Amino acid sequence: QVQLVESGGGLVQAGGSLRLSCAASGRTISKYDMGWFRQAPGKERECVAAISWSADRTYYTDSAKGRFTISRDNAKNTVYLQMNSLKPEDTAVYYCAAAYSPRDPRPPSEYRYWGQGTQVTVSS
Repeated sequence: QVQLVESGGGLVQAGGSLRLSCAASGRTISKYDMGWFRQAPGKERECVAAISWSADRTYYTDSAKGRFTISRDNAKNTVYLQMNSLKPEDTAVYYCAAAYSPRDPRPPSEYRYWGQGTQVTVSS
């Protein structure tokens, strides 16, 4: 079992930055692909960014490209999401998740383990 705990969310003004962290416990995540998802009220959960277990491949949704950066530190069993130039439409609950050899990093169904989420609110 892998337990995931997100932190770093909060309230920020438009144009600001936040760095989300996802700390894993129970098992090493070094062989898991990791994803950051978000879900706004009334919307489906979407994959914002994902990173392969070796960090040689990353994925970003179009709205995150150029603003968000996903990274991982396998020695610390932690994954990060640096979010810059935040916009009000980035407001959502952000979740990290772990998947073993996903065929596609985008669908939530590919991920086995999930954190409880952290709220990100961007004011205009």
